Amino acid sequence: MNWSLRHCARHGHYTYRPDEVELSVKLTVMTPAGEAWRCLRCGDFVVGDPVGTGLAANAPAIPRGKALRDLVIMRLLAFDRGLKGLFLILAALSVWQFRNAQHGLNVLLTSELPFLRLVWRQIGWNFDNSFLIKQAQDLMTVSSGTLNVVALGLLAYAAIQLTEAVGLWLVQVWGEYFAVVASSVFLPIEVWEIVHAPTVLKIIVLIVNVAAVVWLIISKRLFGARGGQAAHHAEQANASLLTVERTAGNRVPVVTS
Repeated sequence: MNWSLRHCARHGHYTYRPDEVELSVKLTVMTPAGEAWRCLRCGDFVVGDPVGTGLAANAPAIPRGKALRDLVIMRLLAFDRGLKGLFLILAALSVWQFRNAQHGLNVLLTSELPFLRLVWRQIGWNFDNSFLIKQAQDLMTVSSGTLNVVALGLLAYAAIQLTEAVGLWLVQVWGEYFAVVASSVFLPIEVWEIVHAPTVLKIIVLIVNVAAVVWLIISKRLFGARGGQAAHHAEQANASLLTVERTAGNRVPVVTS
């Protein structure tokens, strides 16, 4: 897939007229429809005035090619983390709601169940052996303090997930590091859950998280991998305006209106 063309097709081209005359000549061409400027993302020539102007050094860093593909992956990871964070907040609210409902549940078990036991006994059903009733009685033994700790723990986990989501969505270096560290910390817990209660969903989540950690470290060159951040920034620079400057004179213009 040509990620640059795909992005331009959805969001439009970004043309730029540098103040440097020699470079400006390489990035423009005259057509019967008028002057056309080269898109810094896909490389095609687009008829019309340039979107931006100024010194080449001040040109915006327009992601193209592999960088655009990485951006899509980062946004998907951010969406996943954000969705998890919202679910965790809902879970915390549910725990607090149950804490407030414990008194009502206690009244139900002590006041209404004696009468229900008599009714169900007449039809031959042992109400005390009901799975749901046993679960309700077990929940009654959980203290409000314990429920508060559980709710706060869920909120803390939600805050971690949402912080990851923001950092990844904004494509910030701190977000990449935070996502790798946070995801790695919880990997042993996910493995423990799979060992004790394996499900297909848990296995899929573990695989996705491991793949995300490995991809972030390798692709973003975190923790010194593949030359570190210096090599990553150099790669981005070479893939943007410098690449356009190096190849502009060798390409056959493709003019779009």
